[in-house]
Amino acid sequence: MKLASLSEGGRDGTLIVVSRDLSRAAKADAVAPTLQAALENWADVETDLAVLAGRLEDGSASAAFDLDWNGLASPLPRAFQFLDGSAYLPHVERVRRARGAEMPPSFLTDPLMYQAVSDGFLPPRGTIPAGSEDFGIDFEAEVCVITGDVPMGVSADEAEAGIRLLCLINDVSLRNLIPAELGKGFGFVQSKPRSALSPVAVTPDELGSAWSGGKIHLPLLTHYNGELFGRPECGEDMQFGFPELIAHAAKTRPLGAGTIIGSGTIANQDESVGASCLAERRMLEIIAEGKPKTPFMRFGDTVRIEMLDAAGQSIFGRLEHTVEAA
Repeated sequence: MKLASLSEGGRDGTLIVVSRDLSRAAKADAVAPTLQAALENWADVETDLAVLAGRLEDGSASAAFDLDWNGLASPLPRAFQFLDGSAYLPHVERVRRARGAEMPPSFLTDPLMYQAVSDGFLPPRGTIPAGSEDFGIDFEAEVCVITGDVPMGVSADEAEAGIRLLCLINDVSLRNLIPAELGKGFGFVQSKPRSALSPVAVTPDELGSAWSGGKIHLPLLTHYNGELFGRPECGEDMQFGFPELIAHAAKTRPLGAGTIIGSGTIANQDESVGASCLAERRMLEIIAEGKPKTPFMRFGDTVRIEMLDAAGQSIFGRLEHTVEAA
């Protein structure tokens, strides 16, 4: 089942069901007005949403319409909680090695995670507003899960049952603001503006065998200014699967329905597959040549993030953004 939100009906949008080929859609507001409402009442609405999705596939859904990508908000236009991990240790190791620091052994057993901004997400297609090019504007291609209600103290073995949907993220970072903020010892605020979710969120069964062990086993494609920038494999080099990340987040508190858990920037040990953010490419340049040569994003630069299935069909739709002066 594939779900999305029209950018109408208020801040939380209007829930729609989307066809598997992403060409058609039907409003689902008679079942649940918004995706957040559906997540909070999943046991009551899942079957009805699945029936509507089936009717959309066989052509019997009433009032079905052609999907207009420009009319979509992020599937959750806002969320009660977004917790972003950093589960791909090749990314972490390279960033630390570029500044002469080793990766602590604890990173192998204890996930990195921070509380990200979630009171609003950028539309999946549109602009990334930024106050200045001097901020060090960067994209980060990630995958994420959206949970139902998860109890405090859940184990990793139990946590997978709390996963309702999968999604992609363009996690925007302002790299030149990060060092000063982290130097205060209190975390990100100004350096982490609003991010964007992919146009469509999907139930795990839509991925078939590509969803296994709490991980997505497909490459994530990033194009920067029209050229392929990276295609790392999401199932490789992910130190912690999503059940482990959920269990980490829920150790001392329950997670409310609609919580987003991000994977962190996708990265593989194999450098030939490219990167999922400019910072990592710059780190590799520092390691190899002593200094970076790739600049951060400038006004007018574009980024496109997408995942394809084995047949080359887009699964989540395409994230497309152009940086503009705020």
